[in-house]
Amino acid sequence: MKAIPDKLYFKIGEVARLAEVPTHVLRYWESEFPEISPKRGNSGQRLYRRQDLELILRVRSLLHHERYTIAGARRLLAARPNPPGDFAPQKNLTADTTRLREVKVELKKILELLGKKRD
Repeated sequence: MKAIPDKLYFKIGEVARLAEVPTHVLRYWESEFPEISPKRGNSGQRLYRRQDLELILRVRSLLHHERYTIAGARRLLAARPNPPGDFAPQKNLTADTTRLREVKVELKKILELLGKKRD
């Protein structure tokens, strides 16, 4: 995950790059997660605050890495709101989850090999 620059506001393109999702996904998440509420500049462009960006990174982690549904992520965020900057522990959990999935795939392959040798 990329480090968050020390800025007050971020444009949608910057947020999309940092979160590694397309801009249309960010706009969709705004409709699904009312906590994500960027301000609008004079030109009407979305301006995300740091707390919006941190929440977006948390939502991305829940949806893409921990495999929650939108509804499940919404319930989890409502039940356990994280203070700003508290998405880092999830990064480690995500790495552990990814490694566990890799091990599961490897174990399935081993079981398949063992099943073939018995025949």
